[in-house]
Amino acid sequence: MTTAAGPRIAAIARALDDEGYRERPIAVLDLDAFDANLEDLARRAGGTPIRIASKSLRVRGLLERALAHPATRGVLAFTLPEALWLVQRGVDDVLLAYPTAEIGVIRSLCMLPGTLEAVTLMVDGTAQLDMMVAATRDLRPGRDRPPLRVAIELDVSYAPAPGLRFGAHRSPVRTAEQAAALAREIAARPALRLVGMMAYEGQIAGVTDTARGPYGAAVRTMKRLSRPDVARRRAEAVAAVREVADLELVNGGGTGSLESTAAEPAVTEVAAGSGLIGPGLFDGYRDFTPRPALHLGLSVVRRPAREVATLLGGGWVASGPPGPDRLPTIAHPAGLRFAPQEAAGEVQTPVLGPEAERLRVGDTVWLRHAKAGEPAEHTNGYVLVAGAGTDADPIRVQGWLPTYRGEGAVFL
Repeated sequence: MTTAAGPRIAAIARALDDEGYRERPIAVLDLDAFDANLEDLARRAGGTPIRIASKSLRVRGLLERALAHPATRGVLAFTLPEALWLVQRGVDDVLLAYPTAEIGVIRSLCMLPGTLEAVTLMVDGTAQLDMMVAATRDLRPGRDRPPLRVAIELDVSYAPAPGLRFGAHRSPVRTAEQAAALAREIAARPALRLVGMMAYEGQIAGVTDTARGPYGAAVRTMKRLSRPDVARRRAEAVAAVREVADLELVNGGGTGSLESTAAEPAVTEVAAGSGLIGPGLFDGYRDFTPRPALHLGLSVVRRPAREVATLLGGGWVASGPPGPDRLPTIAHPAGLRFAPQEAAGEVQTPVLGPEAERLRVGDTVWLRHAKAGEPAEHTNGYVLVAGAGTDADPIRVQGWLPTYRGEGAVFL
């Protein structure tokens, strides 16, 4: 996080105190940063519609705010129960980012009003197709019920040599021939209708690239070589599948690869979500710099030694490969660091450094989570603030929005 952000966090803290928000922990969403990040995503997408990844928000009010922008179209959801919950609350276009194996929820999809037309399921094999058909077989006759909308996920991880692979382990469908074969399997099942494809280039979108030295150079080289490989294989697969079915959508990318993905002619929409929040991991990208929008305030509750202050909580550690980059970023005050043998703990987090000597019990230390959406699983809601921080436009509290969890909705 840049030093320039420190004064804004301090101004946000003063606004919270003025409005009586003194309980900790507290999660604060800076609407000015959120809106600026949304405009930047729209600029980077260059006119290609953006599908908002709900996993990176998990706050229905923020999803609605993003979807009100003309550059966005629909939601990329992470579970089928979440998709159904969103549709029942007014979202009319949800693409599921992952396959589902929940027969009962598939049956609910078929029976709830409006959901069949609004939700697109993700598949990558015939076992999923057979499960969907079996789940719907004894429901009302097919001629009275629209078919299940499905999309094929194409794996676009980068494998330049045998035994060498970059990217997430996602779909087993890697080639145009495999994609076309699966498309024909879908076409042979009247209960299903193929409407889309998705391919996520995680080795580009999800890998930081600002590190110095040989590692950073290797990552940047891998990304440079992977981009044309992704574009070629995606175009070939889309062309092959279009020989079998008309496709309404071809989804690709993420916040970290928005420009390159949006430039591909085969792609009809791009996915983004984390870029709206600007979490700690995004400090490590060269090509874009989102503004930090989500700030997590924790209380100092102990002063166990010189230059040591202990926070209550703090161990909101990000998912993924364990490592220092999965820890929260200490955003304010500047100059603090985690204790090496404790790091960020579930119930207490010691912070060290000369700045810790200035902290007193009851003071607040501000963190940023490494990822965008995971903090929403730890709190019932976000306090909203906005304002330039000037005398003419001071930062003020604008209200509060419940997270999914705050609405009683827990999906994973």
